[in-house]
Amino acid sequence: MRQSPRCGAKTRMGTPCQSPAVSGRKRCRMHGGAEGSGAPIGNQNALKHGEYTREAKAFRQHVRELLKDGKEMLDDF
Repeated sequence: MRQSPRCGAKTRMGTPCQSPAVSGRKRCRMHGGAEGSGAPIGNQNALKHGEYTREAKAFRQHVRELLKDGKEMLDDF
């Protein structure tokens, strides 16, 4: 156990982690060497929703202008 390679990831204290690395990996189980660690494939949190695309902004601006024109026409009556 003492001869096994060490993780070496930087801890909160700024010192290298002294835990043994997972076999076949460079990091310990707490710093990314565990099975299944890391971001999921096809991360759903990173999907774009399209609310701020050029077309969406132009559409919202057009709707605002139509509403403003409609209010002005109603005020003229």
